[in-house]
Amino acid sequence: MPACGVCLEATSGSDLYHPSCLEWLFGVGTFPKFDTLDLKTLYRQAAQMAGKMSISGVQEKVSVALSPDESELLIAPTAGRYILKPEPARFPAVRQNEHATMRLASLVGIDIPPCGLVWLKDGSPAFLIKRFDRLDDGRKLPAEDFCQLSESPLRDKYRGSAEQCARILKKHSSEPLIEVRKLFKLLLFSWWVANGDHHLKNLSLLTEPDGLRRLSPAYDLLCTPLAIPTDMELSLPIGGKKSNLRRKTWQEFASYCKLPEKAAESLLAEQIEATEPASRLVRRSFLSEEQQEQYVAILTSNTTILAG
Repeated sequence: MPACGVCLEATSGSDLYHPSCLEWLFGVGTFPKFDTLDLKTLYRQAAQMAGKMSISGVQEKVSVALSPDESELLIAPTAGRYILKPEPARFPAVRQNEHATMRLASLVGIDIPPCGLVWLKDGSPAFLIKRFDRLDDGRKLPAEDFCQLSESPLRDKYRGSAEQCARILKKHSSEPLIEVRKLFKLLLFSWWVANGDHHLKNLSLLTEPDGLRRLSPAYDLLCTPLAIPTDMELSLPIGGKKSNLRRKTWQEFASYCKLPEKAAESLLAEQIEATEPASRLVRRSFLSEEQQEQYVAILTSNTTILAG
């Protein structure tokens, strides 16, 4: 049966999305008109927006917004409510990869922004994600990534560590004990899915409307070996290690974070128990069958390590 382009659960007939999923993503139960853009046009738009949008990173991306009557998605160089990422030429299926990985994060209880796959006029996939630093009334919420919080230049985004990230949260977040636990869960998940590109720019502290500074919803999550088979190391070392992590590595990191032993063991157990439902989700994704099996093999292997 076809899978929903948002939640990856089965849909009925030829439907691409569940109305409830569209409501979550757009605030309306029908998909806005979006049939005028193709990959070539988006690349051109992305080049024109480069350096003009408050969106970091080097991937092609375009700012879009709903029309005032909520019937159409429009290019919006300023005040965009969404980020649209077309398929990069060098890495096929990266958008299906990002979508599946974000859904896996949600499966294990990690907060993610509304997001989903859309298809352009030429049939190519693109990943659409709602900005977590914008309110519906247009106000912008302050968001600082961990490069900024550590006063490090962009070129040093790969020079951090998991321990440094924990220290940043303890120093800058409003509720350090809660946020460090969320960080532990996110970094554990990122290792579990073999995300070799989870660097300091891919973690942010968000000042919410209530004034509290909290870890932002997760973003830019990938299983990098699906795109680059040799990319199996972490960007942010844990206990000085970027590879060959073991259960003890995570137990020691939990101790560094001052997580109670019982809480840490519970988080490890939850990740292990997610393996079967996660494998089923991957097999419902829009990845090729070969990539699905590769992804499941990675999850299974890392679960074995974590249970050891």
